[in-house]
Amino acid sequence: MSTDPGTAWLTQEAFDRLTKELETLEGPGRTDIAERIAAARDEGDLKENGGYHAAREEQGKMEARIAELKRLLKNAVVGESPKDDGVVEPGMVVTISLAGKERTFLLGNREIADGDDLEVYSTASPLGAAIHGSSVGQTVEYTAPNGTALSIEILKATPYKA
Repeated sequence: MSTDPGTAWLTQEAFDRLTKELETLEGPGRTDIAERIAAARDEGDLKENGGYHAAREEQGKMEARIAELKRLLKNAVVGESPKDDGVVEPGMVVTISLAGKERTFLLGNREIADGDDLEVYSTASPLGAAIHGSSVGQTVEYTAPNGTALSIEILKATPYKA
C-alpha cells in the first residue's frame, strides 16, 4: 500500500461506482447542463436571469466533481476488502479508546462509505497514520494536531461492509 498522500485505497465496488459516476457526468451530465444554459441564455438579459446563473453554478460544481473523480481514480489503489484479522488497515471499521471515550470510524477514503454516516479518517491523517498497521488490543501513541500526546487503544477492527 502506497503512503503517498495523493493515493486512496478503494474497494473494487467503490472504484466501479465512481467510474460510472464520472462517465455519467462527462457524458449526459455535461450535455444536460449545456442545454439548460443555452435555454436560459435564450430567455434574454443574463444579468437578471436566475435560471442562467443557477445553471452556471451547477456546471461549476459538476466540473469540480469531474476533476476530483479523475484525480481520485487516477491515483487509486484498488483492492479487495481487507481480511478480518484485527489489523488496522484501509477498509476497516475501527473502534478505539481515546481519552477514555470510544470512537468508531472507517479508515480509508470517504468514497468507500458513500451514503453512510460513518466518520472517515484517511491513512494520511495524523490519527489514521498513528493506528495504521496496529492490531486489536494494542496501545499506540498519537500526537494530536494541537501537539498533545495521547494513548490510543485499538478495541476492534473489522472490514467495512457497505
